Amino acid sequence: MNELQDYILSIDQGTTSTRAILVDKKGEIVSNHQVEFNQYFPQPGWVEHDAEEIWGSVIISIFKCIDKAKIPISQIKGIGITNQRETTVAWNNETGEPIYNAIVWQDRRTAKYCSSLINDGLDDLIKDKTGLVLDAYFSASKMRWILKNVPEAKTLAKEGKLAFGTIDSWILYKLTKGEHKTDYSNASRTMLFNIHTGMWDQTLLDMFEIPFETLPKVEETISNFGYTYSLFLGFGISVYAMIGDQQASLFGQHCLKKGDIKTTYGTGCFIVANTGADVISSNYRLISTIAWKIDNKITYALEGSVFVGGAAVQWLRDNLGIIEKSSDVEVLASTVEDNGGVYFVPAFTGLGAPYWDSYARGSLFGLTRGSNKGHIARATLESICFQVNDVLQAIKSDTGQMISSIKVDGGPTDNSLLMQFQSNISNIQINPSKYKETTALGAAYLAGVGANIWTLKEIKSFNKSKDLYSCNMIDVVRRSELKQWQKALKKSQNWIDID
Repeated sequence: MNELQDYILSIDQGTTSTRAILVDKKGEIVSNHQVEFNQYFPQPGWVEHDAEEIWGSVIISIFKCIDKAKIPISQIKGIGITNQRETTVAWNNETGEPIYNAIVWQDRRTAKYCSSLINDGLDDLIKDKTGLVLDAYFSASKMRWILKNVPEAKTLAKEGKLAFGTIDSWILYKLTKGEHKTDYSNASRTMLFNIHTGMWDQTLLDMFEIPFETLPKVEETISNFGYTYSLFLGFGISVYAMIGDQQASLFGQHCLKKGDIKTTYGTGCFIVANTGADVISSNYRLISTIAWKIDNKITYALEGSVFVGGAAVQWLRDNLGIIEKSSDVEVLASTVEDNGGVYFVPAFTGLGAPYWDSYARGSLFGLTRGSNKGHIARATLESICFQVNDVLQAIKSDTGQMISSIKVDGGPTDNSLLMQFQSNISNIQINPSKYKETTALGAAYLAGVGANIWTLKEIKSFNKSKDLYSCNMIDVVRRSELKQWQKALKKSQNWIDID
């Protein structure tokens, strides 16, 4: 590139891969690079990542992205970080060494402990303070597990050397060689942060036995979080934004006003509605969370999380071997006219919103001798849409608003069969983003505002929608499909007996 201009670097650290993108002053992606990393499943229901491997993927993605763009590093005016949320890292804050694998948001090892807190009647207290459902999904019980089960954690905590953080904090610490910070959006996912006071809550810290000193300092979403250390990129570049991935996607989709809704299709599916200055207490076990804090103003959101979305397609590829790559699923599913009466509930690690059933398990229903892999592939895609629809209906009931359209992003939005079925089963218009990398873009836009590259008003013209999908399913068919889905769903719930 010959023309000298300013760029923003965005790091998107996801559940299965890390991506870096460079964005120019027009809000366009000029370069990106993605690196996958390993998933570890040491026991049934346990999911871990190697934090150092994640850091390595960050380094590779950054330098490959810059190399592809062929620009001097000096033209990068700021960095934004967005990340898989709830995933928890513990490290020695003097040496920077992790003391245990990162425990991933999907991990269910603390489900029994969380159930005991519910039995003690503490779920309402936690919901009132944090907006969250008491579940193993969130960070607090993962931190407690590390303190109880990793001897080094106890020792370091006593010595004041233990650091806990979500992935954003871990990346920032490594980028800056020592900054231990997070933002409001990520803090609100730990189950230790009071979303009304905007502070770590001592009552919750005591409940989960987490020392205050181990936690990061909480900053506004657009802040100067620190500078990259000089040996890394040649000179210091400011990290101007940090934000959880689904909040970043909400921002990247320009869902900036109350009532705007987006869905991100990825490993899981995340449906988020902007609720403005209002904290909505859900009657359908959705999450009230902080979207971002900018200029001393908190914007809240209502969210439903589907644990297994694109991961169900990966299961077809990696475990059943009926497709070679994830993109093959649409072709296979299109070999049959419909699901042939087959319904799949992909509750591999339990069910998320609005059910929150840690003891549900994946189930296939309606199989006959005539069922084939095409029917299973189609049922897999449809299961993603059914789960998203369940959350949309809960949002509709909680907010009292009609939902006529949603914005969507993520790799699976290239799957036209998936998008059309989502439109059909939810009876709404689907607006896919021009870019798959909306999460990374959201962090870039925020960092660009922090670096004075553009204003909040200017970014509203960025990232337009591409093809639209409108419902073409008749009501009687929709009602029949939803009835069968609910029947299958109920049969998969509480599959695991509680000791």
